[in-house]
Amino acid sequence: MINWSRHTNTSLAVHQLHLQGVIAYPTEAVWGLGCDPYSYSAVAKILSLKSRPEHKGVILIACDWQQFSPFTEGLTATQLDQLQQPSSKPITWLIPHNGVAPDWIVGDHDTLAIRVTSHPLAASLCHSFGGPIVSTSANPQGLPEATNSLKVRSYFGRRIDAIASGTIGSASAPSEIRHLLNGKIIRKG
Repeated sequence: MINWSRHTNTSLAVHQLHLQGVIAYPTEAVWGLGCDPYSYSAVAKILSLKSRPEHKGVILIACDWQQFSPFTEGLTATQLDQLQQPSSKPITWLIPHNGVAPDWIVGDHDTLAIRVTSHPLAASLCHSFGGPIVSTSANPQGLPEATNSLKVRSYFGRRIDAIASGTIGSASAPSEIRHLLNGKIIRKG
């Protein structure tokens, strides 16, 4: 049983990921909810917590581009180079869905949303977990994104399995979302 009187540490959060649990953790601009993207039950729990329909899909984050290699198979060298260009702000890329990611991750889209996180704690979670994790803002649909752990608790209480200790980064807004093939900006960051 988790002691909710304080935050849990990263190793407990990673343990919950392996148990198909749902965790909350800080990202570059807001708190996120995450889980193992291959666990339908965990993703379904996040969608239920957020009142988010499955057809919208969710973002995956990783600690480096290598963790995304199964999802980027089929991209050209030029496209891979474009993904890996340094940026002063977080960018979530929409890449062609190559069939590797589960349908409950991509939703009704023909693209997969991915971001290499620059947040040290979020990156550490992915590294320790051994692969990408789901990253969706920690808020019920239509309510403001949580910017601290107290707001996460007020939204979700004990319905999440772990809260990783930490604070959000310095980004002023959630990540920009950009389509890799046409360069179109879907959401400004």
